[in-house]
Order: sequence, then structure tokens, then C-alpha cells
Amino acid sequence: MTSDDRYKLFGVYVSPPVFDALETILYEEAGVVDYANYFEPTGSTVPVGDPGADATAQLVADLVADFADLYDAADFGAARAVDPEAFELAQLAAEPETVARARERFQAAATIQETDSRTVHTAILAAALEGVDGPEE
Repeated sequence: MTSDDRYKLFGVYVSPPVFDALETILYEEAGVVDYANYFEPTGSTVPVGDPGADATAQLVADLVADFADLYDAADFGAARAVDPEAFELAQLAAEPETVARARERFQAAATIQETDSRTVHTAILAAALEGVDGPEE
């Protein structure tokens, strides 16, 4: 369990272009230089006030709030075309309740689309990050 001054970490698997877009956003918004190694791999929480965590917390909160619109805008076909070996793990931090809501929405979308979580993570985050290209060529 986390306290009010800690974010919960959770991972999503995304295509390389989506990972790169997340990395760019975290660099621009929080000065995160090495996103792939930013969050402690063995940690499950991170303090509120951490610039990278605050940036991802806002992203996840917006994602949850706009999930229905993002689902409609998502290109699931492009996400399905990503080589299964190409997906990268991206750690995100958010309030525990927001993490739970995000996971529920991702799972529901995977069920509706009859696909795996990687495809849904990639398609929804690509839609949220707008301008992210589809699968890497």
C-alpha cells in the first residue's frame, strides 16, 4: 500500500516509437535524460514531487480521463503489426487509484479488441501522445 506522498509504479509495453515519444515528453517536461533507467527497477513506488513521476502521473491521469476518446482514436491495426519482440517496457508512475483505473481500462480494451495488453498499451498511448508513428519500419 502507498501513502498519499507516493506514486505507484506500473509498467506498460509499447512499440519503440511510443517509447521514444514518452522519453521525449519526459525530457521536455521533467528533464529526464535516461527514461529507460529512470525509475528504480526493484521499486514499486516513487515520491510525489519527483519530476519524472509527476510528469507520468499527469499523463496517466489524462489518459484515464480521456480513455474513451483515445480508444476511438487508437490505431489497433498498426499496434497489432508491431513485431512481438520489439515491445519495450515503459514504467509509469501515478496515484494508486489512477493506476487501478488505468489497468481496468486497458484490460477492458484488450478484451473488446480480442488482443493482448501490449497492443492496447501501444495503441492507446500512441493516440494519447498524438503524432507518434505506427510500427517501426
